[in-house]
Amino acid sequence: MTITPMLDERFRAAAAAARLLDAAYDVVTDTPIGDLLVGVTDHGVCRIHFDPDAERELESLARQFGPRVLRSAKPVDRVRRQLDEYFAGKRRTFELDWDVRHLPAYNRRVLEQLARVEYGSTTTYGALAAVTGNPRAARAIGTVMNRNPIPIVLPCHRVVGASGKLTGYAGGLERKEQLLRLEGAIL
Repeated sequence: MTITPMLDERFRAAAAAARLLDAAYDVVTDTPIGDLLVGVTDHGVCRIHFDPDAERELESLARQFGPRVLRSAKPVDRVRRQLDEYFAGKRRTFELDWDVRHLPAYNRRVLEQLARVEYGSTTTYGALAAVTGNPRAARAIGTVMNRNPIPIVLPCHRVVGASGKLTGYAGGLERKEQLLRLEGAIL
């Protein structure tokens, strides 16, 4: 039996509407930094990944949130719209809930402080470590940034080295530079 794309999409939409999914995901295409895999749960956005074909990201979603992970566009629409607005220069802050409940408490605290770094500005790993109560934990902050499950929305691209140099970014330094240029943080 062959299922038509329209029937398949209706099935996916119905599963999402009936709240039968642990996580939904879709691919946001045509961004200036490439296609993005975006995952959401009922609690909020839980994943933005720079490799939309990353099977391991889908496995990670299933391990962290439950096995019912399905590609469905509708649950991702709000995140997609806000990302589109951000990339078009029309949005400076995201109005999205995040689902980072599976992360250790310290990582959540770091990400909460990271979310306060304003559009168009940067901070350093050391400064972020200081505001989280561990002034000597710059390397630990780097690890949290590298494992940030929701880049762009939680703007780890705004964290730079002590000298102001661009260092480390899970999406690659080119993307980090593109995002900072988009925000006017670097010329």
